[in-house]
Amino acid sequence: MEILSTTTSLREAISAQRTQQRRIAFVPTMGNLHAGHLQLVRQARALADCVVVSIIVNPMQFGPNEDFASYPRTLDADKAALQAEAVELLFLPSTGEMYSAGVEHATRVEVPGFEGDLCGRSRPGFFTGIATVVSALFNRVQPDIAVFGEKDYQQLMMIKRMVRDLCIPVEVYGVATMREADGLAMSSRNGYLDAAQRDRAVRLYQVLCEVKSGLEAGRRDYAALELQARESLQQAGFEPDYVSIREQGSLHVPGPESDQLVVLAAAMLGRTRLIDNISLSIS
Repeated sequence: MEILSTTTSLREAISAQRTQQRRIAFVPTMGNLHAGHLQLVRQARALADCVVVSIIVNPMQFGPNEDFASYPRTLDADKAALQAEAVELLFLPSTGEMYSAGVEHATRVEVPGFEGDLCGRSRPGFFTGIATVVSALFNRVQPDIAVFGEKDYQQLMMIKRMVRDLCIPVEVYGVATMREADGLAMSSRNGYLDAAQRDRAVRLYQVLCEVKSGLEAGRRDYAALELQARESLQQAGFEPDYVSIREQGSLHVPGPESDQLVVLAAAMLGRTRLIDNISLSIS
């Protein structure tokens, strides 16, 4: 595995792969890799000849009261895991490499409709930070394929929209959420949970499954289902941010004829913010 820290060296390495007419798949991450990340790498491997992974804890997507400084950084373990997956190229840019004029003065990419909705309501600037760093990484790697997890469903939809609107020549693939044995979605932030919180955390997924069951049983009182789900989370010790039923893909509020739905939720458990979602088709 070749480890690169500058845009120039990355482009030289990519050029060498292109000379061999190899398809490039890209997996952008913030590190602290777990089995869910490695599943993305394996999907990338199945889709292309050369896998590129990036690790950067992106300061632009963290708010002033969020956990940028304490975000877990496990670079040695991450390198070992990616080496075991036979990743060809690992890009480890510094903040200065990504934002040469500084984060505050960097050009930003904003996808309309995402700031101020769902996660964007409580995390202002979050999606602009993601869109900016991902577009900057796409320009550096210029992959044929990019692979993202469906756990971050709103993020995945935003990236697909950005790629479409900016005519970026990359195919974006979503990979199903990997879960622990009890159903909890794998996440780097699960490491913040103490033992008691970890036991309660699975309730987030269970509540989503209950909403799904209600929809599959014919309930269409979306607001009532969402309220019931938030109350269930509160009873389990969460502070719900939102539970929302939306149309798949567009994330529009569903109408009477909507039949491809996704239920999304975000909630605080102690000081840890957890998100999850579940998709369903109804007739």
